[in-house]
Amino acid sequence: MRQPFCLARLLATAAVTTILAVGLAGCKTTGMSDITGSVGKRAEAPDADPVRNIEAYGERFRANPKDAEAGLRYGQALRANGQRAQAVAVFEQASLNNPGNKALMAGYGRALADSGAFQRAFDVLASAHTPANPDWRILSVQGAVLDQMSRHDEARGYYENALKIRPEDPSVLSNLGLSYMLSKDLPRAESTLRRAYGSGTGDPRVRQNLGLVVGLQGRFAEAETIVKADLPPEEAAANVAYLKQMLSRKDGARGRPDADDALGRS
Repeated sequence: MRQPFCLARLLATAAVTTILAVGLAGCKTTGMSDITGSVGKRAEAPDADPVRNIEAYGERFRANPKDAEAGLRYGQALRANGQRAQAVAVFEQASLNNPGNKALMAGYGRALADSGAFQRAFDVLASAHTPANPDWRILSVQGAVLDQMSRHDEARGYYENALKIRPEDPSVLSNLGLSYMLSKDLPRAESTLRRAYGSGTGDPRVRQNLGLVVGLQGRFAEAETIVKADLPPEEAAANVAYLKQMLSRKDGARGRPDADDALGRS
């Protein structure tokens, strides 16, 4: 059976575990690349076969460590394959060999965020674009990193700036909605995620994030309808079962302190 989209997987990555921690343990995602969209693996890697890319670009990069494109694609493939420490090492080497390369710095920042080095990731991402020429995708990732450091108000400033460049972008709105969820403002999280959902995006993660927030407010029947819409029966059933599991864990966690805010969202 095809693996269902995990509820609340972000672009960003780093999704399910953290959303569970925040949304369920105290009403507090697996690497930055899993965050809902703004800078996920799909946006970065044109080829869906990371193993093949690891072999091809890895060989090319080892032959010429100054090959910026090879370093970029090799690092992206390693991230897509879950090899986080290796991705950090490759992006670091490639960035040192190609100072000023914005694409490599962006990849390096995302890889650092995957590995949990959030402050370093934020600093590196700041070097991947300039105030005079900001990149809305990187702004959204910076917001996600700030959310992982529990700096939610600051994070929302980055999402709002991204939305000024890319109005109503569903990936940015979804990250913004998750930010509200992390600070336990569920009504605002829902309204923001509904804006993302209403954009007609084909990204199932936006729908799943909305379903989670609706479910966290006790409206399970509505959440169930959202998470299984337009899905094959087996996948719809798996998503509903997962939603039930998450909400059950929330109920069982009442009275416990919030889990560590070790978000992993992209």
